[in-house]
Amino acid sequence: MLILLRCCKPRLPYIDALSRTSSTATTTRHALSSSLVIRRSHRFHSTSSTSDGSLHRVDDGVPFFPIYYNDIYEVDLPPGHRFPMWKYRKVRELVQAKVGGSGGLTDEDDDARRRVYCDFRVSPLATREDLITTHEANYVYRYLHGEMTESENRNIGFPWSHQHVNRTLSSVGGTVAAACASWEEYARRHERLLDDYDANTDRMPMVLNESNKHLCWAAHVAGGTHHAFKDYGEGFCIFSDIAVAANVLLKKYSQSSPENSSSPSIHRILIIDLDVHQGNGNAALFQNDDRVQTFSMHCSGNYFSKKETSNLDVELPVGCNDETYLSTLRYWLRRIEQHDFDATIDIDKPSTETRRKNFDLIFFQAGVDIHNDDRLGRLCITTSGISQRNLMVYEFAHRMKCPLVITMGGGYPNGNGKEGSSSIIEAHTRVYCDAYEFLTTAYR
Repeated sequence: MLILLRCCKPRLPYIDALSRTSSTATTTRHALSSSLVIRRSHRFHSTSSTSDGSLHRVDDGVPFFPIYYNDIYEVDLPPGHRFPMWKYRKVRELVQAKVGGSGGLTDEDDDARRRVYCDFRVSPLATREDLITTHEANYVYRYLHGEMTESENRNIGFPWSHQHVNRTLSSVGGTVAAACASWEEYARRHERLLDDYDANTDRMPMVLNESNKHLCWAAHVAGGTHHAFKDYGEGFCIFSDIAVAANVLLKKYSQSSPENSSSPSIHRILIIDLDVHQGNGNAALFQNDDRVQTFSMHCSGNYFSKKETSNLDVELPVGCNDETYLSTLRYWLRRIEQHDFDATIDIDKPSTETRRKNFDLIFFQAGVDIHNDDRLGRLCITTSGISQRNLMVYEFAHRMKCPLVITMGGGYPNGNGKEGSSSIIEAHTRVYCDAYEFLTTAYR
């Protein structure tokens, strides 16, 4: 039976109209840059820079999907610590094996696997300049220099160490790099289309077109640290990678380049947070910034600190199953898609066809602690249900014609990495493999 869910009242006017009618509620580096370079027959080509500065050719029109990872930064946690640090390498290795291994593709490989440009890139370290777009400068300084109090570190959930500083910086830096790579490739394709039209208005590009130019996605097998606030952290989160990445994008790309007025700019970003816990840090960080809209769908019985107010909060009951979860997500994604987010800015738009896009880029916090086997979650979603959730988000981003950036989020297996962990690890792995598989079919 479908349970009617309570939706917390949204904070800002953009999604307020939606809620008023709501009725629901240690691997060596040589294996770490596998490259899948695809379709050699396309007319237009570009190069894409990886974290080590090397260049790969990207064929225009082919979906773009670099995957960043930071498991090279190892952290020695105290014996018995409950955070599953080992899962990041395990998931990355599984994803890397499933989407092409470490040797790239040969002419004999299946054609579908030649429809996506995908490579694995080491996450760079975030800079201080990146971090202070979002976090208070003194907080950043004190964390980087080991001046946090014992109480602050206890609230975060990790003991401070030099190892963990690099791990933390790479968790943010990988998401920033993924977001910039996604947007820059999208902008390049946008400009390439305009150049082609200007050169010959009677000739359409053979591969690149308006229906696929936005298929510039990127992912980070880490991140999703949505419990970090401006000047403190909690819940295993020190800095918010998504918030920092969003602010870096807005700082760099919110206006068209003076040298190239045809380059697209970022006006509004959407964060879709489907972790079992509310994305409270991101909600607070963007409390007064309409350029970033926060949508969190989470368990009503799993708050461990003060509840914040996102633009849209949807609470799910403890024990929620696949049917309720998926129908609720489908409903709210459709409502967001149909809403005119510029109505309060310019009510004289002549038609929906001419109005500005609702969003220019989407972040997906893809936590899998909603799984029924998760030791900290309190929902009952199956691995199949999580894959269906992923597909809904990917279809939504495709319909919205937006670049998408995927982060890992929560997922807490039982056991020590050898036993009792397979379902959570598989669910994490599916997030990235589902995206890859979607892109192979979305490409036209």
